[in-house]
Amino acid sequence: MPRPPRRFQKSQRFSHEVGGSRMNKNELISAVAEASGLTRADATKSVEGVFDAITGALKKGDEVRLVGFGTFSVARRKASTGRNPRTGEPMSIKASAQPKFKAGKGLKDSVN
Repeated sequence: MPRPPRRFQKSQRFSHEVGGSRMNKNELISAVAEASGLTRADATKSVEGVFDAITGALKKGDEVRLVGFGTFSVARRKASTGRNPRTGEPMSIKASAQPKFKAGKGLKDSVN
């Protein structure tokens, strides 16, 4: 079933209801600008800066802990052998690193 188009009234634009709409990057930037009183350009720089800092730390293998919000880390997957679902032939799966996020107590409490 296709998802109906989103139509928000100004008062509903940034509602965060369970089962509500998804927030994309532009909506996040708008919410930051509105909440902090920054211009949209400054809010964009701030959000991009946070994303870049987290990405940079994860690339170095560091963990980013935001007390009350959550922890960003990197999970390492070992190389393994799998099977091609079409042919059934064994194939090797390379080792990889996957970004991981674990929600903190404050975030969990605010959602529940």
